[in-house]
Amino acid sequence: MRKIIAVIGDAYIGQEDTLKYQTAFETGKKIIDNGYRLQCGGLGGVMEAACKGAKSSSKYREGDIIGILPSFNVENRNPYIDIPIPTGIDIYRNVIVANAAAVIAIGGGSGTLSEIANAWALRRMIVAYKNCGGWAAKIADSRMDERIRYPSIEDDRVYGVTSADEALEIINARIELYTEYHGGISFLKK
Repeated sequence: MRKIIAVIGDAYIGQEDTLKYQTAFETGKKIIDNGYRLQCGGLGGVMEAACKGAKSSSKYREGDIIGILPSFNVENRNPYIDIPIPTGIDIYRNVIVANAAAVIAIGGGSGTLSEIANAWALRRMIVAYKNCGGWAAKIADSRMDERIRYPSIEDDRVYGVTSADEALEIINARIELYTEYHGGISFLKK
């Protein structure tokens, strides 16, 4: 089964000639080129650019692009989504988006920050672009908190990158280290 990589970031990014748009496009393309599937929030901006890039890959197959939609309206999605999942839970769907094998953050505001924080709590691998501003740049190469998520990974952190090639190189090298999934919050009595 092919692993799913989530791409998160700004919902509005401007024209196709911007760094953020080109970065998202190339990242989406490289995700599919490397044999993964792409997941996002299904809307515009970084999400749409990444989905468009994914569809441009010569390795693209129908069903490779998943959109976790905030509304129940299946039509409220970017045109590159293959599998729309209408949740009706608005921003609370961010935790679902973040529960992928790895998460790549490009820029982003508070919604992206919530997805990054959820990915961290869910023990997912996180990659963040250092050169596209937003929360991704602010937290790249740092830890979200001091908890030890994986004792066997000494340098567990949000991995900072500046290119799609670098992002997928890190994911390919490290994704098999991030295999545990969140089992729920538990209260341990001492």
